[in-house]
Amino acid sequence: MIEQILARFQFSESALRLTVFICVFAAVAIGEIAAPRRARAAGRAGRWFSNLSLMLVNTLLVRLVFAAVPISMAVLARANGWGLLNALGAPPWLNVIAGVALLDLAAYLQHVMFHMLPPLWRLHLVHHADPDVDITTGVRYHPLEAVAAVSIKLAAVSVIGPSPLAVIVFEIFQGAAALFIHGNVRLSATADRVARYAAVTPDMHRVHHSVVVRETNSNFGLGFSWWDRMFGTYREQPAAGQENMATGLEQYRDREGFSLARLFILPAIADPGRYDITGHDPGSGEGGAKGAG
Repeated sequence: MIEQILARFQFSESALRLTVFICVFAAVAIGEIAAPRRARAAGRAGRWFSNLSLMLVNTLLVRLVFAAVPISMAVLARANGWGLLNALGAPPWLNVIAGVALLDLAAYLQHVMFHMLPPLWRLHLVHHADPDVDITTGVRYHPLEAVAAVSIKLAAVSVIGPSPLAVIVFEIFQGAAALFIHGNVRLSATADRVARYAAVTPDMHRVHHSVVVRETNSNFGLGFSWWDRMFGTYREQPAAGQENMATGLEQYRDREGFSLARLFILPAIADPGRYDITGHDPGSGEGGAKGAG
């Protein structure tokens, strides 16, 4: 019985996620052409090839490495009574709401952890080394980070105990949000301000891609904006302004960073810079933390 449920959910979730991904990708890509927020530092071709190639490799690798995907873990957790929400016997509607919120909190904490622990930062800096920020930056992750992220998500599902429906909603929400918040799209000041009460916006997340260390170590949220406000990591705007801020990592501002081969080996050879979230910025705003991380 469980095997049949797993097979049905996996097929439905995969098809639905792919459909939403294509629709959101197309919408954001059109928005970047029609109403770009910032001028591009370089052409799209090289970056898009590398970034989208990483996405394809990560998708295939995750499917090969993991016999269970988050939706499968949710079904198994429910069948065995694992996790907080299953233990509490939360009604279905509350399980979905609480499950999505808690999974988003787990994603926030995971993001902070990838900035805090030097080995994980070496993986995550592949994402931050993109000198431009656009829709493809949202899928630019080193394959080892992708594997680590899914491992953490499986653990989070088993601890939180969200329903299979909650996991489906979160997976779709997270995938769409990753594309949207990295989009080089212009929202009106009013729309951005109102949306930020609940959701992360492109302008809010772009601050996180600033070369300025204290700005990189802010705005870690990927879906809901309230985690940054709650934990004191929220920063409204970059010091230099949205149009003038430099994005990427200060030690990787060249076009060589677009090479797919270089991105694969970058964690092993990288200069991690001064992006240690546990360090102390002496006040210049351009330097940053002690040590490498």
